Amino acid sequence: MTDIVFSRASGWTPKVIREDGGLKLTLGAGADANHGPRTFTFPIQDAHLAVIRDDVARHLLLWSAILPLCDAAGTSGPLDEEAAVALLDPVLLSAPEAVDALFRRIGWDRDRLIAHGADIGLLERGQVWAAMRSATGTSDQKRVHEHRANAGRAARGVVLGPLDAAVLKYTGQYLHGSTVPQRLPDAVAPALLPEVLRVIGTAEQACAGMRISLDPRRGPHATDRRGWDRTAAAVDTAVRRAFPELVDDAVRTVSFLLCSEAAARARSGAEEDDEAEETPGGDGPGRSARKRILLFTDDQGVERRWLPDGPTTATKDFWEFLGTRFAGDNEVFTIEDPESGEGLQLHLYADSAARITTVRAGSGGSEPEYRVEYSLVDGIDGFRSLVRVFVRGGWAALQPHGAWTQDPAELERARRRRDATQS
Repeated sequence: MTDIVFSRASGWTPKVIREDGGLKLTLGAGADANHGPRTFTFPIQDAHLAVIRDDVARHLLLWSAILPLCDAAGTSGPLDEEAAVALLDPVLLSAPEAVDALFRRIGWDRDRLIAHGADIGLLERGQVWAAMRSATGTSDQKRVHEHRANAGRAARGVVLGPLDAAVLKYTGQYLHGSTVPQRLPDAVAPALLPEVLRVIGTAEQACAGMRISLDPRRGPHATDRRGWDRTAAAVDTAVRRAFPELVDDAVRTVSFLLCSEAAARARSGAEEDDEAEETPGGDGPGRSARKRILLFTDDQGVERRWLPDGPTTATKDFWEFLGTRFAGDNEVFTIEDPESGEGLQLHLYADSAARITTVRAGSGGSEPEYRVEYSLVDGIDGFRSLVRVFVRGGWAALQPHGAWTQDPAELERARRRRDATQS
């Protein structure tokens, strides 16, 4: 039969139990092969129980010293009971100087003591006993995360100023730099919040009007890498110019915040209807073009017709068609105006496009004659711009939106020049 003789408030702190007539210390630590918690026990004496009951600091020190033995047991091995028992007197009954000497010789769990309020500076200087003067029975795991984050920054030579720390806390990346940034004004001290908002405002102004589009070439929900990099560069430049004292970590978290928000808007569809954005209502350029049927085709011959009285705009419907059909063996898409004999073909595998117009319609069994011109395209935003312009104005409206040539060889020479410049 097992009875709990003594336990503190924390469910993880080692307990003293009476089992088969003897006192034992029991604690949960580590996990078994099925990821369930492991429990370890070893015998103690009445003198040990008295100290554990009355002295929270020594109780925590014992816990810290025992945990490495539990880790050494792994997922199925036994606790080294002899080593555990050997720690009892030195930790619980010896003089403070002896405790410090012991902790300089053994392995111990620093995080456990930090979570319970031990002075971090004293711990790092080897003054374990003195560090425990501030310890309590209540655990604060956030304190451990903060220590780890600061230690990681220190290893990289990063020292945060008050504004740096406030910016990281505002984005939620003070403790975990890999998390998706958020806007958390309540996490910032009120005195520093106005300055943090000035930093964010500078970033917002720098990338106003910029967006990060979806890029179906990278997956159904992937965003354009070039758009991300352009936005990040704009934010980075503006923030560094306005706040030169900010460290790289703080500048990067602001850039990450603005880029993540732009990418989220793209994934939600909030900025994917190019045509609706450019011509809200009214009779702007190309309204007549949208009164005609458009035909979308892919490289595998699948077609979709867009009707002017349909529920979505032509550009939105085209990008939905492309997004559902794009694949590694299906990377050429065409949007045609059958009535005018004009079309735009996108070569998504090569960052190029072709504009096509009918010079002479076929008659009497003869084939129609087409004029085809090619141009390089600047990524997915360039493709979106061409589609938007073609829908609004047709073949002629594309003229100022590319360096068009009828010579495919000249297109390839231009591609090689561009690639050489970018490499």
